[in-house]
Amino acid sequence: MKQATLNLNLNLKKTRKREFLEQMEQVVPWVALVELIAPYYPEGRTGRPPFSLLTMLRIHFMQQWFTLSDPGMEEAFFDTPLYREFANLEEFSRLPDESTILRFRHRLEKHKLAEQMLLTVNELLTQRGLLLKAGTAVDATLIAAPTSTKNKDKKRDPDMHSSKKGNQWYFGMKAHIGVDADSGLVHTVRGTSGHVSDVAEGNALLHGQETVAFGDAGYQGIEKRPDAQADVTWHVAMRPGKRKALDKEDEADAMLDKAEKLKAGVRAKVEHPFRVIKRQFGFIKVRYRGLKKNTAQLFTLFALSNLWMVRKKLMGAGA
Repeated sequence: MKQATLNLNLNLKKTRKREFLEQMEQVVPWVALVELIAPYYPEGRTGRPPFSLLTMLRIHFMQQWFTLSDPGMEEAFFDTPLYREFANLEEFSRLPDESTILRFRHRLEKHKLAEQMLLTVNELLTQRGLLLKAGTAVDATLIAAPTSTKNKDKKRDPDMHSSKKGNQWYFGMKAHIGVDADSGLVHTVRGTSGHVSDVAEGNALLHGQETVAFGDAGYQGIEKRPDAQADVTWHVAMRPGKRKALDKEDEADAMLDKAEKLKAGVRAKVEHPFRVIKRQFGFIKVRYRGLKKNTAQLFTLFALSNLWMVRKKLMGAGA
């Protein structure tokens, strides 16, 4: 965001949206991300000059923060001057249309740059001492997909499947994440169909340097699976029915219950990134067809959620 624009409208109340963008302006490692994408971005030696890479990256991130589709982002430039300001677009200059925005996203997907962006962000956070490697907590959440068959193929997305949670059925995909057990920052992301069990992906969510891992009761038996790592100690929650049957008056059962509370305190860290992408960023339903595109978006969302969760620390450190 241009420095000159930050001092406009001093007599007006600063909106939450403006304050949010000013914070993300400070904490997103723009230079590192631009250097990552630059080798895959057109130089514009022929034809109409392309928009700057930084502008397109800012636009792509605003789509994640404010749940904007490609056409929605194009229209928002006409309705919301703040978006043009953040993207470094002049008031009467040419604006990116939905096709330009779409091609930029496809470029990121083609070269798997969303995954690299998460790694780049996490390298920064590791250097700042905000992302440790001693322990991991894992969990998964369901992301709903449209169930309508009113489309060209007259079918629902074949990559999405139904999953039962409690007595309720859900249709969509699952976002599996591994987070730092200390900070709750996401280091590993996996996207699967909704019917894939949590325990099947659990060991794939470890980064390989941790010595302990935590999971809820859905990960029971994970240490016995073929892909289990021998040097990782799993602390998995007791099944609810078994824990409910504990006799709190019995000393041994009371100790077990206390241990479950301690494990639950660590596992709670994994819920924070889910809250950010669903409540702060509004990501409650998949935007695209197919797992590949939606998983790429998950990488971007969790990279941005990491920055959002530690923004105050980064701003305090002069990020």
